[in-house]
Amino acid sequence: MNYPTNLQYSKSHEWVMTDGDVAVVGISDFAQDALGDVVFVNLPQEGDTVTAGEPFGDVESVKAVSDLISPLSGTVCAVNEELLDAPEMLNSDPYGAWIIKVENVSGSEELLSASDYETFCENGEV
Repeated sequence: MNYPTNLQYSKSHEWVMTDGDVAVVGISDFAQDALGDVVFVNLPQEGDTVTAGEPFGDVESVKAVSDLISPLSGTVCAVNEELLDAPEMLNSDPYGAWIIKVENVSGSEELLSASDYETFCENGEV
C-alpha cells in the first residue's frame, strides 16, 4: 500500500491535501484496493455544501456501493468530472485522481498522518 506523507487521511479512507485555502479530497490506495474495480462515481455539484463525517457521494465497484464520507466541512468549488467517464482512474491513480475540491473549510474530522493511517489500516480497521 502507498501512503504519501504529504497527505492527511480520514478513518473512512479519504485523503486530504491542503492547497492554499482549498482542500483536495480523494480516496486512499487502501480504499480503492478494498473496493476492487470502480465502475461508477456519484459526485456532488459545485456549490454544494459538504459536512465532516457525512456522505457527499458514492463509489460503485464490482463488489459494492460505498459512501464517500467528507473528511471536512465547506463548499465544493470543483468536481473531477473526468471520473464520470473514467471512474477506473480511482484504481489506477488514487492519489492523482482527486474527487472534489473544497473551499471555506471550517471543521474537519480527526485527520491522521500517513504513519498513523498506515497503522490504522494494518490493524484491520475499515
